[in-house]
Amino acid sequence: MALAVALKKLTPWMGVVLALVGSTAQGQATAWPDPVASYRAVAAGEGRAESVLVAAAADSGLQVSYDEASRRLHLHYPMAFNQLTEGWSWQPLANPEREDYYRFKFLPLGSVAEDRGSYQGEDKIGEPETMGVQWRYDYFLAFDNLYDFIPRGTDDDAGFDAEVTVSPEQAAPLLAPGGVRLLAQVALRAPYVSESTTFWKAIHARPTDFTLKKRYLVGVLQEVRFVTAENRVLARLSGHPAEQ
Repeated sequence: MALAVALKKLTPWMGVVLALVGSTAQGQATAWPDPVASYRAVAAGEGRAESVLVAAAADSGLQVSYDEASRRLHLHYPMAFNQLTEGWSWQPLANPEREDYYRFKFLPLGSVAEDRGSYQGEDKIGEPETMGVQWRYDYFLAFDNLYDFIPRGTDDDAGFDAEVTVSPEQAAPLLAPGGVRLLAQVALRAPYVSESTTFWKAIHARPTDFTLKKRYLVGVLQEVRFVTAENRVLARLSGHPAEQ
């Protein structure tokens, strides 16, 4: 049985249209968009004039709950603390009544860890030891139009929300870990990509050199989709310009 179609007004200016489960998230796609491949392609200058689809990391906070009495499945992706604190997002002259100090928000897309071997070092005099070398690449989507989708406020639970009516049998697989994912469609814009690097030197108590690179795809958020593990669309959220 297909999921029931529902429409719920979440704010006076933003609605959520819930689609039938028969539609797919990306044509006939069978895999989530890969953040590493997406970043590398855009960094190389490919597809900058096109919309791209990216998948939020599976462990980045999506909440799925079900009320059996009303047969309503609630989908919630929190965004209250997803402030991008890199310097290029900082607006020191922002009026806090109307603007955020950190203009860009983010969706985590995924991480890649690399073990780059080891070397002999001596952080504590007279005690040579083996120092590991580790790198990690964290990938994000950065966008500055969150309030086209949700009202600006101080609610710690603020985020992307949708509801759909399903039977308990239909809800069961969606409540399992990874049963629902969040996809975002974005129109890329200059500078298209950005990157920052932080380095922690190995010390005696923590004998590992650690390099963290944060890599961002930069654009305007066009649509948010909640999809099943089979890439079937449960809900689409389309943004509307925030009221001033």
